[in-house]
Amino acid sequence: MASSSSTYRSSSSSDGGNPPGSAVAVDDRKRKRMLSNRESARRSRMRKQKHVDDLTAQINQLSNDNRQILTSLTVTTQLYTKIQAENSILTAQMTELSTRLESLNEIVDLVTATNGGVDQIDGCGFDDRTVGINCDGYYDDMMSGVNPWGGSVYSNQPIMANDMMNMY
Repeated sequence: MASSSSTYRSSSSSDGGNPPGSAVAVDDRKRKRMLSNRESARRSRMRKQKHVDDLTAQINQLSNDNRQILTSLTVTTQLYTKIQAENSILTAQMTELSTRLESLNEIVDLVTATNGGVDQIDGCGFDDRTVGINCDGYYDDMMSGVNPWGGSVYSNQPIMANDMMNMY
């Protein structure tokens, strides 16, 4: 039997000299398992920390992008408001100029219709004696040849509206 026990010992010497069911072998496997679990837990914590760091970096990047978009939106809104105000002013000016043009066309039609059967003086198409302007567009005093107001004055100058009036 002694030989069988030495054979048994030689085969179990690769396990550290402990028989397969002994308490030392169980403790050794338990210790290896604990080390393996600790290493696995450490790797898991490292992965979790890396994931948290990545999410934090993504939050910072998205916050910066959001800030830039809001700034761009604010600038665009201000430009839109400015252009809209300019458009309103131009629309009001266009309406005023259209009204003036319509009035002038009515005056031209009236003068043309009135002078249709009357002899025209100086070939201007108007009876210049009533207006006080000769064909060259300069004031012509019919009585004395002198301008009583001193200088070249048009007797029917248009009245220009102030730009401030367009705002109200």
